[in-house]
Amino acid sequence: MFWKTLMTSFVALFVAELGDKTQLAVLCLACKKDCPRWAVFLGAVSALAVITFLAVFLGRVVGTNFPRLYVRKVAGAVFVIIGLLIFFGKC
Repeated sequence: MFWKTLMTSFVALFVAELGDKTQLAVLCLACKKDCPRWAVFLGAVSALAVITFLAVFLGRVVGTNFPRLYVRKVAGAVFVIIGLLIFFGKC
């Protein structure tokens, strides 16, 4: 069970981040001649680790304190609202 969860998390995050603006920003930083590649790598890995920790922590808190149906509906509504804001150029 542990390995299935590990691989599912890895593949989901890996696919979601391909071509993402975060990846492109890191690529641009790494292209600079005066930026050490190891510093760009460590900075990017550290940021992703912190964001992932917060997502797991908040996911546990929300998941144990609110019904899953409501969480899914609110998350879906937020995605739709963000999508509409981006579509109409307000974001």
